[in-house]
Amino acid sequence: NFRMPTRDNLVPIRVDVEVDGQRYRDAFTWNPRDPDSEIISFAKRTAKDLKLPANFVPQMLQSIQGQLAEFRSYEGQEMQIKEKIVPLKIDLRVNNTVIRDQFLWDIGNLDSDPEEFARTLCDDLNITDPEVGPAIAVSIREQLYEIASQSVSVMREKQMSKKGRRAPEFSSNSKAVNNAVDLFKYFGSKGSVIRKRKEWYLYEPVVDVVASEEDGKEEVNN
Repeated sequence: NFRMPTRDNLVPIRVDVEVDGQRYRDAFTWNPRDPDSEIISFAKRTAKDLKLPANFVPQMLQSIQGQLAEFRSYEGQEMQIKEKIVPLKIDLRVNNTVIRDQFLWDIGNLDSDPEEFARTLCDDLNITDPEVGPAIAVSIREQLYEIASQSVSVMREKQMSKKGRRAPEFSSNSKAVNNAVDLFKYFGSKGSVIRKRKEWYLYEPVVDVVASEEDGKEEVNN
C-alpha cells in the first residue's frame, strides 16, 4: 500500500504564506499519524516565536492540513514500485549557500533515510549552515513522494483499463511533481548504477556561497 519509500513515513511539507507585506516560508517533514491538534499547536507556536501576526495562523493551518489531506488520500491505494534506481536532483539556495547535485537512489529500499544522507553529504562537502541539511532532505522526500504518488496513478490507470473505462489523468503544476514524474517516466524499470562516462560531470556536487540580496519585502525563513 501507499507510503513513503523511506524508513520513516514522513510527509514533506512546504509553507509559503504572505500577509500584509510579510512573508513566511518554511519546509519540513510531518508524521501523517499525528493528530490535527498538533498542527494547530505548531502554527500558533511558530507565529509566536517569529512574532508574526495572528492572521498568519489560519493560513499556515490551511496549507499544512491541505498537504496532509492529499497525502492521506493516497493511503490504502496500491503502488507498483519494484526495485528501481532513479536519479534525484538537488538545486537549492539556503541562506547564502547554493548547492546543486545529482545522485542515484534506490526507491525499492524502504530502509533509506534522506535525513541521514543529507547530513553525510553536508559533512563531506564541509557545509556548516545547519539549515542546508534539512532542506536537502525535504527536497529528496518531495521527489520520492511524487514518484510514489505517480505509481498509484499508474496502477489506477491499469485497473480502469481492465474495466474498460477511461482512467483519470494525473496532472500538476508543481515543479517538484513534474520533475519527479519526468524521472519516473524516463528511467522506468531500466535503472542502472553504471554511469556513462559522458554523464560523469552531472554527478559532481557544486556548492557556491553567494551574497545576500534584498527583495524589498520583509521575509521570515524558519
